Amino acid sequence: MNTPAHLIFGLAAFGRADFPKVTAAALAGAMIPDLSLYLIAGTHLFVLGTDPQVVFGQMYFSDAWQSIFRVDNSIVLWGIGLALALATRSVWAFALCGAALLHLSLDFLLHHDDGRAHFWPISNWIFQSPVSYWDRDHHAGLVGPIEIGVSIAFCALLWRRFVGLRMRVLIVILALLEAAPVFVWLFIFARDQTVV
Repeated sequence: MNTPAHLIFGLAAFGRADFPKVTAAALAGAMIPDLSLYLIAGTHLFVLGTDPQVVFGQMYFSDAWQSIFRVDNSIVLWGIGLALALATRSVWAFALCGAALLHLSLDFLLHHDDGRAHFWPISNWIFQSPVSYWDRDHHAGLVGPIEIGVSIAFCALLWRRFVGLRMRVLIVILALLEAAPVFVWLFIFARDQTVV
């Protein structure tokens, strides 16, 4: 899934309007599994000027990058964290680990050939889902609109749950970021038709 969708889903599942610390933990948990990718790829793309085809076609799949992804995308490690949160009755830690596990569960189901070793350190096995959120060869034409639709519905729910200005601004930003691919493709298709 797109990262904004992960944030929306994590916030909907674990955010609490009456407990800002829990809400912040839910957002952090939803973001952390993608954070290393943003930091590493962002450094290569925007600081070092590495070609995007090299970053996402070669470096993403390298042992060095995958060894990092194994840690922050480990269902095993996040599961241990969740068990500790339950044992200590820590509501914010439960939100953090729960949102991360929700993120990983959705990624497990929606990555075809770019998945991660979600069961490290027990196994380096990577599941190849028959469905992808971005690859049109693996049903992204169906999955993408569903992801956006559910995300927007969750944003409407979140709008009702959170009445503070900062949270509502964040909800609008997340909705716009999630819907942005639709507008980009509409622009591209509209351009193509004017050229023809």
